Amino acid sequence: MRRTEYDAGQAAKRLKVPAAAFRWARHIGLIPAPDASSYQWSRAAVEALDADAIRAAMPSPPISGGAAADRIADALGTPNVIGEKTNVTAFVVRRFVERGLLVDLSANPDGTLHHPGQVAEVCRREDLADLVAADTPLGPEQAAARLRVRRADFDHMVRLGWVRSPQSIEVRFGTSRAGAVDIALYTTASVDAIVPAHPEVDWEQLRAVEKGRRSPLAALAKQAAPA
Repeated sequence: MRRTEYDAGQAAKRLKVPAAAFRWARHIGLIPAPDASSYQWSRAAVEALDADAIRAAMPSPPISGGAAADRIADALGTPNVIGEKTNVTAFVVRRFVERGLLVDLSANPDGTLHHPGQVAEVCRREDLADLVAADTPLGPEQAAARLRVRRADFDHMVRLGWVRSPQSIEVRFGTSRAGAVDIALYTTASVDAIVPAHPEVDWEQLRAVEKGRRSPLAALAKQAAPA
C-alpha cells in the first residue's frame, strides 16, 4: 500500500537522512510545518524537501546528553572524570533543554541527543558557569541543608508545592532492585527561590526549630492537602 502521510521518522527514512537531522532541520525552519495533520506531512510535501540541505544542516552526528555534559564541563575547566565526581551531569543538560538553550533531537524519553554545533554555542556563553550552578541537582537532604532547615521542613515545602522536582533517580541499596528507591532531584535555582518567594515565613524561627519538634509548616501543609 502506498503511503500518503509521513511522521518525522517515516519522512526521514524516505529521504534517507538521519532522524535527528530531520528534527534539527524542522527546528531551524528548513522543513515547513506538517500539512497533513499536526504531526504528519503529505507525500507531496516530503518529496519536495531537499535531503542534501537537511544533511548539510547537521553535518556531524548528534551527541548524547552525557557527551554534551562532558563538553560543558570541559568548557568550564572542570572536566568530568570517569570513576570520580561528575561536575556536570545529564540532569543539567535536560534543564538546558527546558530553558530552550538546547534542542532534544531524540524520540527516546530515556535519553537526549543534541546538535554538536548548538552545544558548542552553549559552551561559549559567558554566563555558562552561573547557568550550570543554577541547574545543578540537589537531593532532598542537600536541599534542606542549603536552606538550613530540617529534612522534615523541606518535605512540607514539597507538599505545599513551593518547589517541584523535574526528575528523579533510582538509588539501589545492595544489588537487588527490591532495595531500590526513587530519589527526587531539585535544581539549585528552584531551591534558592523558595525563601524570597515566601516572606510570610519566619525563616529564623523555622531554622531554630529543634529536632523532633513539630514543624511550623505542618499546619500549612495539612490545609493544602486535598480533602
